[in-house]
Amino acid sequence: MYPELFRIGDFPITTYGMWLAAGMLVALFVASRLGVRDGLPRERIYDLGLWTLVGGLLGSKILMFFVEEDVQIFTLDFLRSGGVFYGGLIGGFLAVAILIRIYKLNFWKVADAFAPAVALGQAFGRQGCFAAGCCWGKPTTNWWGVHFTEKGHEYTGVPIANGVHLHPTQLIESFTMFAVFGLLVWLHRRKKFDGQVLIAYGLIYAIVRFLIEFLRDDPQRGDLFGTTAMTGLSPSQLISLVVAAASVIFLVMRLKSAKRSTPGDVEL
Repeated sequence: MYPELFRIGDFPITTYGMWLAAGMLVALFVASRLGVRDGLPRERIYDLGLWTLVGGLLGSKILMFFVEEDVQIFTLDFLRSGGVFYGGLIGGFLAVAILIRIYKLNFWKVADAFAPAVALGQAFGRQGCFAAGCCWGKPTTNWWGVHFTEKGHEYTGVPIANGVHLHPTQLIESFTMFAVFGLLVWLHRRKKFDGQVLIAYGLIYAIVRFLIEFLRDDPQRGDLFGTTAMTGLSPSQLISLVVAAASVIFLVMRLKSAKRSTPGDVEL
């Protein structure tokens, strides 16, 4: 709810940017620790992490062109925008998929190291969204409703007229992803096969995002080729369904692979 921390001359230092930077650094540190635990070289994890950030940033911006109207590239708002998260997830995933072939690393081990880190980065990032006032929820009269500041309205257009209170969808997702991060770290220590942590993340986040979208009310959610009008679901909900289905398919594949390589049943 405080989108701007201070200014250096005319250049604003935003709370969202600080949260995002902190989330990226902490996520990279976590990924390196988990990767080393799985026998991956720390320096390669850092390389992958940096390129994943680049791929994620590009992907998040590219998806904006498909779900939002009148996107202006050469503007400060475009640079300040975090883009569309699922675009960032896809972009980062593609970056990892390409680089592991170059580095000759095990994809599933790398993915298991990065999945908890991504969840933690999301938790930090959504705190930034709350500070900026973006990604807001629908009006509510419940006690948890939040009234944003005038400054937040100036930055993002978040509704403040007539003292309206909104669902704090940013905090709901943030606190949920902190819990998911803890669960994934716990699972990483006890996983029965490589890829289990990534698959768990895919399933859990798809469900979380699908449900939160019912409370979202910001126009930045956009429309994907007119599918919102046809289905009544937001682009993120449609992508969540695809991610959940893909996670189930990968789960079946990895379970079969693990059973072939290890005698006895494989437990989740």
